[in-house]
Amino acid sequence: MQVIPVDIVDEMKSSYIDYAMSVIVGRAIPDVRDGLKPVQRRILYAMHEMGLLSNRPHRKSARVVGEVLGKYHPHGDTAVYDALVRMAQDFTLRYPLVDGQGNFGSIDGDSPAAMRYTEVRLSKIAEEMLADIEKETVDFAPNFDESLEEPTVLPARIPNLLINGSSGIAVGMATSIPPHNLGEVVDALIHLLKGGDTSVDALMRIIKGPDFPTAGIIVGKEGIRQAYTSGRGKVTIRGRVKVEDNRIVITEIPYQVNKAKLVEQIAGLVKEKKLEGIKAVRDESDRDGVRVVIELKDANPDVLIKRLYKFSSLETSFGIINLVLVDGKPRILTLEGLLRTFIDHRRDVVVRRTEYELKKAEERFHIVDGLKIALKNIDEVIRIIKGSENTDIARKSLMTRFDLSEEQANAILAMRLQRLTALETEKLEEEYRTLESKISYCRELLSDEKKIDGVIIQELEELKEKYADSRKTEIMERVEEITEEDYIPDDRVVVLFTSKGFVKRILVDEFRVQRKGGKGVIGVGEGDTAELSVYAKNRDILLMFSAKGRAYWIHAYQIERGDRYSRGSSVNSLISLGDEDRIVAVIPLRSFRGDAVIATRKGYIKRVSLKRFVNAKRGGITAVSLDSGDEVSSVCTAHGELMVVTKHGRALRFSQKDVRTMGRTARGVRGIRLRQGDEVVSILPLRYNDVLILSDRGYGKRVRKGEFTVHRRGGMGVICLPEVAGSVAGVFDVEGDEEVIAFTRSGMAIRFRVKEIPRKGRTARGVIVTRDGIRMASVLRSEKKFK
Repeated sequence: MQVIPVDIVDEMKSSYIDYAMSVIVGRAIPDVRDGLKPVQRRILYAMHEMGLLSNRPHRKSARVVGEVLGKYHPHGDTAVYDALVRMAQDFTLRYPLVDGQGNFGSIDGDSPAAMRYTEVRLSKIAEEMLADIEKETVDFAPNFDESLEEPTVLPARIPNLLINGSSGIAVGMATSIPPHNLGEVVDALIHLLKGGDTSVDALMRIIKGPDFPTAGIIVGKEGIRQAYTSGRGKVTIRGRVKVEDNRIVITEIPYQVNKAKLVEQIAGLVKEKKLEGIKAVRDESDRDGVRVVIELKDANPDVLIKRLYKFSSLETSFGIINLVLVDGKPRILTLEGLLRTFIDHRRDVVVRRTEYELKKAEERFHIVDGLKIALKNIDEVIRIIKGSENTDIARKSLMTRFDLSEEQANAILAMRLQRLTALETEKLEEEYRTLESKISYCRELLSDEKKIDGVIIQELEELKEKYADSRKTEIMERVEEITEEDYIPDDRVVVLFTSKGFVKRILVDEFRVQRKGGKGVIGVGEGDTAELSVYAKNRDILLMFSAKGRAYWIHAYQIERGDRYSRGSSVNSLISLGDEDRIVAVIPLRSFRGDAVIATRKGYIKRVSLKRFVNAKRGGITAVSLDSGDEVSSVCTAHGELMVVTKHGRALRFSQKDVRTMGRTARGVRGIRLRQGDEVVSILPLRYNDVLILSDRGYGKRVRKGEFTVHRRGGMGVICLPEVAGSVAGVFDVEGDEEVIAFTRSGMAIRFRVKEIPRKGRTARGVIVTRDGIRMASVLRSEKKFK
């Protein structure tokens, strides 16, 4: 035995390349012409040979699998059956090629029944894939054991590759072609055949984009354009949802998403608290379509839908790779390339079919011409035949006497006596004229490429008439921008700053409503006290002002969510607050529109546009210049009239027009003239009819706005709280339908309704709200009056 030395590296390279090409060509990548992989082509051809047409009875799938295995595809039966099943699933193929009867799996990922239980036949549209295959329209090659021949490609009257798509993973490469709408693809092919504009924009006006069997919504067109231009791209697919009463109903899911796993995933997200406000999730789908119902508690459906798109498979990406076999070699094609290769294939099929029909017509014409000669000389023909000793002599005699070919002589000898009737003679003449016309037509067709294209156009129009349907997948022209805020439930919260420099965000519902005078509930963790609270919503911008005149802003949802007992997070972890500085005022905003009014402890005020604080953020910027020993005490938004209130119970009402708009670095102007030892504690807009005043000794009262006469800024003001009631702890403009959360000196929080606090005069003490005394408070506005 001769030993041939081989370099192992070279041998591995060679063997691996052979293996890779075998997988690419023989298994995973579809042919650009018929859009089929070998196993799919063999299944369809075997069913065609078995006579399993759309108008014939179904036959057991096991018979088809056995036929394919035994004659054309010597691999595992599971691989063949899986391919057969996929061609029958209406949620996998846009236009199924196999008409199945029985359990062929489901969109929930259920397995199909065994092949011995299911039955199949070709679908009507699949017959178009095999039309004219008997007319030498495609090449055939020997099967695996060279006992039979199989087609190397199908005639494919329909553009199967584009309308049904394809996916497959080979060695080092993959294909992923989405399905499209038949009507649109046909229109695009006709457009090209008629010499129309071939630009991507022109083609996209006809083919809008992929059209998935499970419908859904494609978000944006850029990924489609990229795929059609370069052969690669990515599209985002969303399921379709609608809101019914207090429920979100999913009626369509993205392509290739397992519905059962989607429902399971949503339930898992609820358990992980990534989706809040969901009471129950159930699948109500039936034979009429998908219906997944999500029962809501008190969640905002719009926010929850966006969170479903963000966290679940209700929104997925489909990567497009138009990798196909062109002349047996893998290539990535553009949309125009895919369309043109199909057109080239159809031209080849039509030409070969016409040549076949011409050949058959000429052969028959030759025979009929001989029969006509025989009928014209029938008496002599009979005499020659009767006078011949055998068939061979008769054949030769006829050929010599009438100048016939052997085929013509044989046809005459095989002719029945019934052909001698007048009716049969007329039929022969009619056939002669028909064949003459057919031959002329075929020759004319083969000599003119435009007429070939005309035939293709006519066939495409017939296909559209028979099989086209409306689009299933909607394409959104513009992608709506989804920000982080869209995934945040816009809950009502109280943002609480403590004396130890911590801040936390607490849901309003954690503070139960009590009557005035109640004990309250724990509002701050042990060992800490409340310094400042503000009512806001999760998506609000919190514009914060420090005692030293700096401004910062963050979103409310950026603050750690806690409960009444938690410590919260350090303010310094959110903003760069200077040494020995603290937050003393917060304005909740939705946008930086309007003006802010800043008041200092020494009685200065200034008005500044909120737009000047857009860039404040974490680092902060100067909001006001302060005199030595002065601090910011209160900030509000400008709104008509303003009121400045001091610690010792003086209040001055004036028009905001008395305060001109200034720059950030200005000190401001005199707002109120203070008495010895007094300081400003609050500035507020007077939007409503009443002013609520709370004292540090726990008293509260409502005073009609009209009791405070309008003065010019800079005055001393009038009494709003007598000395016996203590110092002012909080003052708010109210209308009566609000609630208040007040924090006591011992760290308790009491929530009560404003309407429980009676109206009193400016000089009245008020009523006891809490005997524990009040450090500070915030008002919970109704939804319509929140801003």
